[in-house]
Amino acid sequence: MFVQQPIAILDSGVGGLTVAREVMRQLPREKIVYFGDTARAPYGPRDPKVVTRFTREIVDYLIQYRPKMIVIACNTATAFALEEIRAIVDIPVVGVIKPGARAALGRTITGCIGVIGTEGTINSGAYEHALLEISPNVHVISEACPLFVPLVEKGNFRSLQTYETIRSSIGHLRKFPMDSLILGCTHYPFLADVIQEVVGPDINLISSADETAREVSNILQDQGMLARGEVIPVHQFFCSGEPQMFKSIAQQWLGEQIELTPVVWQVPQIG
Repeated sequence: MFVQQPIAILDSGVGGLTVAREVMRQLPREKIVYFGDTARAPYGPRDPKVVTRFTREIVDYLIQYRPKMIVIACNTATAFALEEIRAIVDIPVVGVIKPGARAALGRTITGCIGVIGTEGTINSGAYEHALLEISPNVHVISEACPLFVPLVEKGNFRSLQTYETIRSSIGHLRKFPMDSLILGCTHYPFLADVIQEVVGPDINLISSADETAREVSNILQDQGMLARGEVIPVHQFFCSGEPQMFKSIAQQWLGEQIELTPVVWQVPQIG
């Protein structure tokens, strides 16, 4: 039946696992098919048209599994490709930017919100637009952090190198009166402990994963598409790059063994 179809989640790499884990927690009956484009990560420095093409290619691949919903669990891909993907498929497509913005606005007291993300996400202005669309008086401070995704993709979540990279990238944000900081890349929750250490304990770190999973749940419930029954789903994972690192990170983050299928992908140069 249609309600038993999977939820497709895609990302440039392992970052979307933060969203997948929250979907699995909130919706334990739902089967997930996940694609991490690790061979072509990071997406942040790439041209928007290239990011959009990559996202379409992944969607084309995942459609064979007849998903009932697509979650673009990548901020850069959400910023550049969300509307185009919605135009070419006839199922709900959820991004991570608006859910993250809503979560931050629900937590801020001062009305000063920081956003860190990839070059592509920050340059797109997508978070600033989403925040100001809801709350015109909010003050937004944005900072691109291109060195963060490579740390995560290598599994380097906590080390002296990680701390120094994060400190040099965002340490200066402490001078602003922000009380909330949006982790505007789904890779960044892997680095949350160190980010919190750098910005200080009084700053709310906002991950879009919780709010995105909540939006997924609401849409499926409203459209009568929630999975039924007591069968425990077997999730499927695909990656386009080196499988062992992806599998190690995924199993560590999700706390369970996974079924992983490598996918051979053409890997162009950054551009």
